[in-house]
Amino acid sequence: MMKSEITVYSDGGARGNPGPAASAFILFKDGNEMSRRSKFIGVTTNNVAEYYAVLLAINYIYKNNLFKDVEKIIFNLDSELVVKQLGGNFRIKNIKLKKLAEEIKSIERSIGKNIEYKHIPRTMNKIADSEVNIRLDENR
Repeated sequence: MMKSEITVYSDGGARGNPGPAASAFILFKDGNEMSRRSKFIGVTTNNVAEYYAVLLAINYIYKNNLFKDVEKIIFNLDSELVVKQLGGNFRIKNIKLKKLAEEIKSIERSIGKNIEYKHIPRTMNKIADSEVNIRLDENR
């Protein structure tokens, strides 16, 4: 039997930096869309919103036991900073980001699967980006 794979497209954005912010993710399992979520997160920075999107997604995967029959979980983000920090290539100096990263890493350990963070061009992350903008428009 072939092992399953989860692919997540996540994005966060703030209008103004800091400014009103939102986070979103779209989750696919073996190519089929399983979930699409977005959340207005108040006034914060782009980077916090990007991290929060990953946290929302990984939390959703964990709470709904979606990882049980999965070999690998891939997060696609257009934030190179978040990809490099979560991948362990950049040190995290910002306290808020460090706290979010620690939460993400804690859930990663609970899931216990191969989790990969990939940097993708913004043009390949349009669905998650539009979910963020919809949420921001609703909270003007």
